Amino acid sequence: MNEGVLKHATRDKWSPGAAGLITHSIALDADDPKRLWIGISAAGVFRTEDAGATWEPANQGTEACFFPEDTFPEVGPCHHKAGAAPGRGARRRQEEQGGLYRSDDPGASWERLDENGLPSGFGFGLALDPSDPDRAFVIPEEGAENRVTCDGRIGIYTTADAGASWSLIVAEEPAWAAVLREGMSFDDEAVYAGTQSGHVYALRGDEIVEAAAHLPPILSVEAAALQ
Repeated sequence: MNEGVLKHATRDKWSPGAAGLITHSIALDADDPKRLWIGISAAGVFRTEDAGATWEPANQGTEACFFPEDTFPEVGPCHHKAGAAPGRGARRRQEEQGGLYRSDDPGASWERLDENGLPSGFGFGLALDPSDPDRAFVIPEEGAENRVTCDGRIGIYTTADAGASWSLIVAEEPAWAAVLREGMSFDDEAVYAGTQSGHVYALRGDEIVEAAAHLPPILSVEAAALQ
């Protein structure tokens, strides 16, 4: 239990997302063991500089598209997933219901990235290259009302320039699928994505292969190096 989170001064402004009021993303700073970020649906991102004793909202520039009267609130964005770019402690990426974002100033402000070639700003799957802080992978979905992959195909969008541009590698089409927030992972060889329809795809270089099929709905994918 973390009193700094549970008794935060903004707590009365938090609203539950579709899965309830949950803390689901934790991102660590490799350069500062006392600094970390958490994502809460639907309250947004919070940052601590003192190992969790106190927390501050870190949502500057992220949109809460479902709040027409205040689309950029201090707290309240429906956070989907957060990650820390390896090798660059200040860089963070996150997905919200209102878009995909990057921060280069430990979450003090966010730059929107989904308007640079992605078909949608909605999605849950996010993976960061463990060897390249400028490279990331996402699987956009059509939107909150239709949570399936865009354009009738399953594909992984990649960036090699920190989100300035994106390219698509198609896995299967025609196809409609959904990838949950814990449904993507990576290791030194590949990026992996599991769908609610029971398929697992692996991206190696510029090729996607189907690694498994006919499984139950996939809730989480994790990759680990064999010893």
